[in-house]
Amino acid sequence: MRAGLACVVLLLAACAGKPTRPVAPVVEPAGDTPRNAVAATPAAASAKALQAACLQVREHRDEDYTAGGLYAPGVADSAPSQSLDISGLVEPEPRHEPLARYGNRSPYTVLGKSYRVLERAEGYRERGVASWYGQKFHGRHTSSREIYDMCSFSAAHKTLPLPSFARVTRLDTGESVVVRVNDRGPFHAGRIIDLSYAAAVKLGLDRSGTAKVEVQALVPGADAPRVAGTPAAPLPASAPLPGPVVHVAEDGRRRILQVGAYRERDNARRVARLIEDAGIKDVEVASVKVNGNKLWRVRIGPLAAPAATSVIESLRALGLPSPRVFIE
Repeated sequence: MRAGLACVVLLLAACAGKPTRPVAPVVEPAGDTPRNAVAATPAAASAKALQAACLQVREHRDEDYTAGGLYAPGVADSAPSQSLDISGLVEPEPRHEPLARYGNRSPYTVLGKSYRVLERAEGYRERGVASWYGQKFHGRHTSSREIYDMCSFSAAHKTLPLPSFARVTRLDTGESVVVRVNDRGPFHAGRIIDLSYAAAVKLGLDRSGTAKVEVQALVPGADAPRVAGTPAAPLPASAPLPGPVVHVAEDGRRRILQVGAYRERDNARRVARLIEDAGIKDVEVASVKVNGNKLWRVRIGPLAAPAATSVIESLRALGLPSPRVFIE
């Protein structure tokens, strides 16, 4: 789903329906800008696979786009037919950039609905549904007039300034990716961000199509990407309300809370650090084999029942899903 931009006016693209299920993961094509930088890949076979996966397959024509409408609405979006490997793809580092000359006009209108671009990205945080866009838009101008590269970590957003940087965290797994927002969309009801195909692979959206996420603006120049301050206003209506108070029955036995199981060790450690920084102790990251796949579990405990209740409420306050509770 995606927003493209007309040659004269400036904005917008189109949004497709739910993406077709891809064949595999993603790697990035060689690029000459920092956000497209990829770690050196020794295997020539990998480079060939990358080039094949990131090949532009569609000719883009201005007549396929109507100002204020969608790009080629009758054409379905899809994933690349070749397998992609994102293991060497580097997430963009938040940095100060001038506003794009195109794509920041406010307000703007798409499909009869008006949108206002935020003056600043700092402080933005929202939860909602993420989707992705792929081959249909690969090689086409984004709303900022950059070329859309489905093999880089980028995204489209309706109101964040172009360009800006954000961390997108999948709420059911805790996995996250940093993206550079350089496009407008998605213009489907209920969706708050459209990820590039590479970013979708990073979060597993290439398999699920959509997922609930939290999008947080990032502060450029920090030692590591971090959330940009406190939201200036309450979370938008799309953010779930805090869950009810949890009471774990006291039976004398101790509890282990499993916050999540992650495919990547770095994601598990990031979640563990977030929990520890909130003052929660006895956090453990350990590997486990599940159906032949290695996962990294983040667990807390063992805890007495009253402590488990308190920790579950603290985890919710951090925006993490309710943990699974195991009894020792």
